[in-house]
Amino acid sequence: MFSPLTPLDWKRRAVKYYPEKTAVIDEKKEFTYKEFGNRADRLSAALTEAGIQEGDHVAVMLPNTHYMLECFYGICQLGAVMVPLNYRLTAKDLEYIINHSDAKMLIVDEEFTKPIEEIQSQLSLEEIIIVAVEGQESSLTGPDYENFLADVPADYKLPEVKIDENQLLTLNYTSGTTSNPKGVMLTHRSNYLNAANFMHHMRVDHDDVYLHTLPMFHANGWGGVWAITAAGATHVCLRKVDPPLILDLFEEKKITLLCGAPTVINMLVNEPKAKEVTITTSPRMATAGSPPAAALIGKAQDILGLNMIHVYGLTETSPFILYNEWKKEFDSKTADEQATIKARQGIELAFNGETKVIHQDGEEVRWDGNELGEIITRGNVVMEGYYKDPEKTNAAIKDGWFYTGDLAVTHPDGFIEIRDRAKDLIISGGENISSTEVEGVLYKHSDILEVAVIAIPDEKWGEVPLAIIVLQSDAKLTEEDVITYCRAHMAHFKAPKAVKFVEELPKTATGKLQKYRLRELFWEGSRKVN
Repeated sequence: MFSPLTPLDWKRRAVKYYPEKTAVIDEKKEFTYKEFGNRADRLSAALTEAGIQEGDHVAVMLPNTHYMLECFYGICQLGAVMVPLNYRLTAKDLEYIINHSDAKMLIVDEEFTKPIEEIQSQLSLEEIIIVAVEGQESSLTGPDYENFLADVPADYKLPEVKIDENQLLTLNYTSGTTSNPKGVMLTHRSNYLNAANFMHHMRVDHDDVYLHTLPMFHANGWGGVWAITAAGATHVCLRKVDPPLILDLFEEKKITLLCGAPTVINMLVNEPKAKEVTITTSPRMATAGSPPAAALIGKAQDILGLNMIHVYGLTETSPFILYNEWKKEFDSKTADEQATIKARQGIELAFNGETKVIHQDGEEVRWDGNELGEIITRGNVVMEGYYKDPEKTNAAIKDGWFYTGDLAVTHPDGFIEIRDRAKDLIISGGENISSTEVEGVLYKHSDILEVAVIAIPDEKWGEVPLAIIVLQSDAKLTEEDVITYCRAHMAHFKAPKAVKFVEELPKTATGKLQKYRLRELFWEGSRKVN
């Protein structure tokens, strides 16, 4: 009587009970659940014809389109593993990830083929499928996605696959704090339970209309790619974040739910059109990444009428492990007090397992809002480990607990609030940036003697990289020179947004760089969080 926990079963359910319900809206295209299910099944059949079998890895580099949604279901229901790729990465990063992931095939949007063209000869791929985009051209050779599906025989039958809930569903790469990305192994079970948390705590129901503002490649859209289907709700695709368009879609499509980094919130509240539109659906919006400032939450609620829900997690935890639970007693507080509460990471979700803040000795911190410790977690949503990297896996998971590297306090009501990062990871606009990676690029510049890269607060992006540089004697670099150099050698979003030149960097007696002293200079009067 055992039935494995897999989010793929939700497609079966949606097609069974809501065949004529609108499943996906993608610009001018719409698909019912029956049509969407058929397209996902045809993709599965086409992949089978192309030789993709259970356990094979398929990389996908697509924006938030119906094609991306189809890939999550069409690839994974074969028992194959989907490898979602961040299309903002450099060719070098993509080469590493594609080869390291053992991907046999790549499905790529034509707009994002340029970096693949640069590295195609170095890739171990057997085939590349291209999603055609009007106005875009590519030198890549490979079948067109629609033709790939159309070539499937009319009488196709999908192979019978017995899913083990503990087998891999997706392999999601995160930059962490090292230069080489790490492959996070997420199972059918962890994705299922994370999506169940998404449904329950985001209050997803059948009549919801969900706008995909959050990139689906980010930890599988935080679970939204599964949870919306589970409820038989409607997915509204969004190729790129366009604030005026988003504001129009709120009313045009009657959007009731969305997710996004604080950067997206900031873009929306500062869009001139925000003061002109009337949003009648009071959309719920989950936010995470760099935690939003209380003032930003206040603006989102006052200007746009958004009902903000703060969540917290990591790719390694599928990703949710905390959410900001709203209680009736908070309703009587002032708007500023409410925004301050909503800026906290919150408490455990119903299905994820246990999360707490501990001292180095393993004891839990006092629930006083002051005692600092590290957030650790265990349970149903924690990754299986880092792909082909047992050393990093063992460093992150100790005695059955995953160590997040985030320093936090626990308030008397149990709400956890991040105060700093043990690691020097920079989260800018929801994107992870490794400070050591940026430093490594800068150290290659002949005019630079020493460099430290830290996060500094930024109104738009939450936080951005600052490069603090000691120049070689007689060198005459400018801030613009440094930023231009970085943008030429890495993904643009990773490049420093500001540069400061100093005579020396603070170090311990043994020569170890003291980054915390640098951060103190730039975060004075503003608490460094997440």
